[in-house]
Formats: sequence, C-alpha cells, structure tokens
Amino acid sequence: MTQAAADFTRRRQDGGEANPIHLQEVRIALAGNPNCGKTTAFNEYTGTHQHVGNYPGVTVDKKEGFISLDGVNVRMVDLPGTYSLTAYSQEEIVTRAVLAPARIEEKPLAVIDVVDTSALERNLFLTVQIREMGLPVVLACNMMDEARKAGIHVDVKKLSEQLGIPVVPTVARSGEGLKEALREAIAVGRIGLEPLNISYGPDLDPVLTRMERLITDKGLLTDRYPARWVALKILENDTVVLEEVGRLMPDVSAALLAEREEVARHVQDTLRTSPEAVIADYRYGYIRSVLRTGAVRRESTRDRLAFTDKLDKVLTNTILGPIIMLGVLYAMFQLTFVLGAYPQGWVEEGFGWLGDSVSALLPNGFVKSLIVSGIIDGLGGVMSFVPLIVIMFTLVALLEDFGYMARMAYMLDRVFRAFGLHGASVMPFIIAGGIAGGCAIPGVMATRTLRSPKEKLATLLTLPYMACGAKLPVFLLLVGVFFPENPARTMFLLTLAGWAAALLMARILRSTIIRGESTPFVMELPPYRTPTLRSVLTHCWERTWMYLKKAGTVLVAVSILIWASMTFPTLDPQQAAPLEAQIAALQEKVDALPEEDAARAPLEDELAAAEARLSEEALRYSFAGRLGMAIEPFTRPVGFDWRTDVALLGGIAAKEAIVSTLGTAYSLGEQDPEEATSLAERLEQDPNWNKAAALSLMLFVLLYSPCFVALVVIRQEAGSWGWVAFSMIFNTAFAYAVSAAAYRIGMAVFA
Repeated sequence: MTQAAADFTRRRQDGGEANPIHLQEVRIALAGNPNCGKTTAFNEYTGTHQHVGNYPGVTVDKKEGFISLDGVNVRMVDLPGTYSLTAYSQEEIVTRAVLAPARIEEKPLAVIDVVDTSALERNLFLTVQIREMGLPVVLACNMMDEARKAGIHVDVKKLSEQLGIPVVPTVARSGEGLKEALREAIAVGRIGLEPLNISYGPDLDPVLTRMERLITDKGLLTDRYPARWVALKILENDTVVLEEVGRLMPDVSAALLAEREEVARHVQDTLRTSPEAVIADYRYGYIRSVLRTGAVRRESTRDRLAFTDKLDKVLTNTILGPIIMLGVLYAMFQLTFVLGAYPQGWVEEGFGWLGDSVSALLPNGFVKSLIVSGIIDGLGGVMSFVPLIVIMFTLVALLEDFGYMARMAYMLDRVFRAFGLHGASVMPFIIAGGIAGGCAIPGVMATRTLRSPKEKLATLLTLPYMACGAKLPVFLLLVGVFFPENPARTMFLLTLAGWAAALLMARILRSTIIRGESTPFVMELPPYRTPTLRSVLTHCWERTWMYLKKAGTVLVAVSILIWASMTFPTLDPQQAAPLEAQIAALQEKVDALPEEDAARAPLEDELAAAEARLSEEALRYSFAGRLGMAIEPFTRPVGFDWRTDVALLGGIAAKEAIVSTLGTAYSLGEQDPEEATSLAERLEQDPNWNKAAALSLMLFVLLYSPCFVALVVIRQEAGSWGWVAFSMIFNTAFAYAVSAAAYRIGMAVFA
C-alpha cells in the first residue's frame, strides 16, 4: 500500500478533521476523459436543473446544475472532457482553472473523476494529476456493465486502497452508483486528502526537491497549488504556469527556468528524451503498478470479437461504410418529413387561429398590425417548424449516444485530408449542421481541438456552409411548397451541397491564402451503447430550448424591427388618395348589392386587387421597401424580389428571421387573406415565386454570410476581425455566384 493510501485509510477510520466548509451547499466538479460517460452522469445527476454558458474569455461550454442529496444542496460543475491538466488546449486550461480558482470560495469541495473502466490505464492518467493537485477525489468506475461483458473485473476495495481514494462502480446511463459516488465525494471533501507524491526517477527527483523548496520558501502560487505540482508544471513547460510565475516573481522564475534547462539538457544527452516525456512515463509506471496488484483482472477474449468490433467491420467498412452513412442521413430526412407533417400542420393552424382571433378582437390600426402581422405572422412561420426540428434533434441525439457520430468522423478522415483539412475537423462540421439541425456557433467553438492554427482557420471559415438548425425553417418552408413530390431527397441533396461547398472552399483556401502542412489524425472510437430515453430527451430538449429561446427573444425583437421598417414611414397621403378613393367607391358598390347577386363577385375581386395595390405601395414606400427596391436590380439575376432581399438582410442577425420577415412582408401585403392562411400558401400563390427561385434562395441561404453571433465567435477563435470580414464578404459573393448559376439552370430545367 502506498503512503497516500495508508494516510487515506487512517483518516477515514479516524473520521478526519472537519473541513470548515458549510455543507448546506457545496460545489462538486465532474472530471473525465472524452467519451467516458461524464456528461451522461451530469445529466443523470441534474436532469433539467442545469444551465449552459461559457467560461469568461474562452469559448468552452460551462455547464452547471443542481441536486439535493441527504439535505445537502450540491452545485455540480461539468468540466470539459480532457486527458491532461497541462495547458495545451482550452479544455485543459479551463479544467485546471475550475479545480484551482483564484478565489478560494469557488474551489470545489471534491472531484468525481469519471473513468471508462475498460480503459483504466489511460483514464487514470488524469486521476493522478488531480491527486497531485491535492484535491479530494472519488473515482467513478463507469460503464461497469460493459466492462464485465468484456471480461474486466475490478476489485473496488483493493483499487481504493492502492490509489488512496474512494472508488465507486457506476453505470451513468442507468444511474447506478451515482448517488453513492456523490455521497463519497461530500465525505472525502470534508476529510480532505494530501497531495499525491510519486517518484519521477533519479534524474528529476533531486531537481523537483530543489524547485519545491524554493517555491515553498517564496510562497510562489502556493495559495492555489501544491509547491511540488508547480515545479512539475515548470518541468513540463506549462505556458500558463510559466507566465504566472514570470509575472509574479521574475527573479525566482529565472532560477526555476535555469533548473529546468539544466535537467532538460541532461535527459536529452543521456536518455534522448524530454522532461515532459519522463514525467508521463513515470505516471504511467505508477498506474501500472497499481493495476498489477490484482485490483483489475481481465479474462481472455481472444476467441471472440467484441460487439463493437463486429459492428465496426460493417459500419466502417471501406465500401459499405460510406453507403450506410448516406443511407442513414437520407432516412433521417425521410422520417422527419413523414413523422412531422401532422404536428407541423397543427402548429400552422394554431397560429392561423390565433391571428384570426386577435384580428377580430382589435380595431384596425398600428397596434393590430404590430401584433398580427409583426409578431404572430412573423413568429408563426418559424414556430411551425418546431415539430420537424424536434424530430431531427431526437434522431441526431440517438446517433450521438449510440456512438455512430464518431464513426462518421473516422470514415470521413481520408476525404477531409484530401481537401487540406484535419480528421478532427469532421466533428465541428457535424456539430455545425453536417447532419442538418446543428449550429455553427458550437461548431466554431469545437475547432479549438485542432492543434494546427491553419487547419483550424480553414475549418472555422468553411463550416458555416453546413445546414444548421437556423437554416432549416427556410429549407423546410421552400421544399414543402415547391418540391413536395420528394422533400426528403431535396433536403438530403441540400445537406450534401453544403458539404461539397465546404470541402471545395477548404481546398481553395489551403492551396492559396492558408497554405501549410497537414497534421496526422488520431481519434478514439467509443464503444457502441444503447441510448437511454433520459439522455436522448435531455439532449433534444437542450437544443430545442435554445431554438425556442432564440425565437422568443431575438426573433421577437427582429420581427418587431422588421415590422416597423415595413410599416414606417406610412404612404404619402397624396399617393394613397387615388387608391383609397377607388377602394371606397368599390366598397360602396359592393355594399349596395345583396349577397346572392351575381354581379357582386367581380366587384369583390376588383376591390381585393385595389386593396392589394394599396398594401403593395405602402410596403414599397417604407424603409424596408426602399432598401429592398434599391438592392433588387442586383438580386433579380438570382430570382429574388425586394421582399426576399429584406429577409436576407434580417437573416444576418439570425437565419430564422428570414422566415419571420417573409411572414411579415406577405402578411402586410397580403393578396387575398381569405385564400391564404399561411406563409407557404402565400408564396405558392405569388407569381414571382417558382422552383428556380426557391432553389436559388435555398442555396444562397446555405452559403451566404454567417449570422451575427457566429461571426462574433469566429472573431474569438480566429483572433482577427479581418477573417470575420472575409467570412461575410467572400461567403456572400460565393453564394451569389452559385445561386445565379442555379437560377439559370433551374429556369431551363423547370420551365
């Protein structure tokens, strides 16, 4: 038994000394490698009592949730998945900052380290580093059910004794063991643990001792970290620690760096390696010594292949794999349209009824116009697609939880490398909408996993071409109206068009302004798992709620702004007078005739036409109308009229605003309110619209400037407003060229 293990056992038996932390509310951090089931555990712990934001200054998701257990309120912090605590990526920097914050009151009481039991040696590498920081840790040996099936048996008691920390077997997707792990975390946090101190061999130990003594004497960062841990980070050439040390104590920093340089030269001359590699070797040596004690036993499985391996032989096959992948994507769209047709109709009818009811209650005027045309008709077009989007998000969540998304990345790696991208670029593309329904914002954030700056830049500049969830309402609207004979095929081809455009543009960028060597792709394929209902519903709800929240905040504001720009200034009375006089005269004639008179119908048609002309003139006279009319000569070659131009300008704020803007525009300038109750019907009746114009608009929306929030995130990741300007201007010019070609071809094919 190690000294740390002995100390831990003694303190548990003695009851420990109470940590002066108020246990009515505590912070517990969830840590772990990617694909270890950590997020599933977090969702199981917190359910819907969670919120997502960003850590200050970085684009890494910050998830926190709440749970009450045995009278203790727990604030659970889901840390980014990471393999290490050395500052090589944003995930590692953020994880370390949460575990050792500048403000002591924000420090977690304890850490639940979720590990994949079938890959303990690799997963324990992070555990060792957390222990070296001196944090109380509970090891949650997750996926125990899969480990047992694979012939892996863990002696939890013996492993706990060897590591000197509580060890709890868990199955996150069913909730097994999670409450026990949380109870242990609260208990061990109250007791506290000494930092783990392992030997790093005769070359590094003497240097570490000298550095540790100097750091302790000077009190350098010892309020946040153990002195030995700081020394280790300096030997590992950790940039964040080196910057902090240099800023706080330049003289001490120089002495510590001199020690590092000396030992680095020594290990290079004698061992042909680096201090970082020596440290990693000894950590793994410590882990192997723990596992060799009999804490983990493996049965021979040579006579059989695991279920995952058998399935991968088919799903990732060189020939069958891509065919199956395309089939899966196509089936997703087919299911979305088949299952979503009825609820979509119900939502449309509901908004139509709401608009009619409000219209009947309110007198004519600006208030009625704002509520009915600006808000109800604007949002109705967007909200009617919520059922389809829910279905799409559910299917995506199923693929993610099953483990198929990672296989898609694996299969597409060779294709991506041929276009100058990295295999790790696949996941950002998929997240951004490679499987329709994603979002460019988290897609851009996901590029931080790319170590090559040039591959990262090429990825984040081209992933906005994906069919994100914000573009889906536009596509679903136009496909349903103009391509009803096979909507799934059209949506499938649109998704492929986004991929093709992104890869083509990536190849051009990597061959011109972003030249550079490609880096190798290494990725871990998680085992296949049966998705749980709770996990799928949680993932689906998170994404749907983001969509609904955006519709209820950003899109309401955009809808009101668009309505105002389409309403004001009101039509000049001198211009309106002739039409108003004509309408009044026709109305008088209609009212004078009985309902059954055959002469009434032609007059009513003439009256409706006159009212439509008045609405049209009022729209053209408004701010939005003038802007749209000014742009229209440039967009006519791609099949857009001034209404579409205004909608596309609103789409730069949020792509969903395109549908709401069209809804407002066609409501204010409605041709026949008795015959057209939805935006789809209004577009279908408009002679300016046809299949060629619809195809052109869909391609333009697919490819043109990213939305405002995505542009801000691109600025954060790319580090320059120049690339933001490039993304806006170049993407829009590219979209214009593609749409112009598509419109001309469409006019010839669909004529």
